[in-house]
Amino acid sequence: METRAAFASVQPKNGTITIPVAMRREFGLDQPGAQVEIVVRGAEIVLIPHVAVPADQRWFWTPEWQAMEREADQDLAAGRFTEFTTGEDFLAHLAEIGKRGPAA
Repeated sequence: METRAAFASVQPKNGTITIPVAMRREFGLDQPGAQVEIVVRGAEIVLIPHVAVPADQRWFWTPEWQAMEREADQDLAAGRFTEFTTGEDFLAHLAEIGKRGPAA
């Protein structure tokens, strides 16, 4: 892990900290809704960047959905998938699966 140092100014009146522009851009903190988590580690204050996830995409980042994403990635890596050349072939396959009922 590369360590870089930069100085940020603190406005004593309201406690605002200004992070240098290059670092804001590098970590996505120049995006609307971006936030930093503030962690105290011994004598250090550590800022951890967090970019907001739009409300309509939060489902994707739930632990349950991420588990299914990992499972799908493993299936792809192991060759456990069927490739279709047309939409009609795909729909016919779905219809066939539907006739068989839920997997046991």
